[in-house]
Amino acid sequence: MVSNLQKAKILVNALPYIKKYYGQTIVIKYGGSAMVDKTARKQFIKDVVLMKYIGINPVIVHGGGPEINEMLQKIGKESKFIAGNRVTDGETVEIVEMVLSGKVNKGIVADINKYGGKAVGISGKDDNMILVRQKYIEEKSENSEETKKIDIGFVGEIENINTEIIKVLEKSDYIPVISSIGTDKNGQTYNINADYVAGEIAGKLNADRMIFLTDVDGILLDYHDKQTLIDEIDVYHVNKLIEKGIISGGMLPKVNTCLKAIEKGVENVIILNGKLEHSLLLELFTEEGAGTLIKK
Repeated sequence: MVSNLQKAKILVNALPYIKKYYGQTIVIKYGGSAMVDKTARKQFIKDVVLMKYIGINPVIVHGGGPEINEMLQKIGKESKFIAGNRVTDGETVEIVEMVLSGKVNKGIVADINKYGGKAVGISGKDDNMILVRQKYIEEKSENSEETKKIDIGFVGEIENINTEIIKVLEKSDYIPVISSIGTDKNGQTYNINADYVAGEIAGKLNADRMIFLTDVDGILLDYHDKQTLIDEIDVYHVNKLIEKGIISGGMLPKVNTCLKAIEKGVENVIILNGKLEHSLLLELFTEEGAGTLIKK
């Protein structure tokens, strides 16, 4: 059992980190088990509310793949993916928007408000925050070096981010909760990969930190051994691990998104396991941290 003195020491030890992050913007890509597991979700929400109360500006960006799959299944529509991208026809994009900007987004907002925070849910449509163009998948032809474009429907590739509405909410002490929906110049709705949205927004805001909440502990030298977790690494050595094939599979697109965010102006990016109890607080306010920090 932790004594009152030990509790006081924990608070004092956190003071330098509280001072460090005071007034800073931290963009959090919220997903994985931290989103669907009730205990992990509650801990995440409380961590975010605490961050806001001590002067940090958290910005939450979320997807909602499992919820979209569930809704499509209910109406008897098959979920199709090409190169990790959801094939999104006209009917599907309506369902995606309904689930992300409705059920998922407002659920997160309600939970933050429930635990004493002030949150506002928005999508890329608000104030033309996320402008996109249609994304195509390029695939090499079997018998030549030529590539062909595969149409995957209403899937967006980000062209521009307008952060004005986010800054207005921050200044008014609200926590922005952003769903990964955008529009093109004609107002057509598009589904966007939430990882990319988080990276682009973090870069445009010049965020001090971007945190990817995932279902893995971070970058491991040996995927099967958690003891090989890398606490801190720079961009040069990340690229070396990619070249050697140590970073591969499902981790590769996440790491590439982290690298792109750093290129865009984010100081540091953290890959963090959302299933770990109070992982946000451990990463931000302790010397040891809890995930992998990638820096320039």
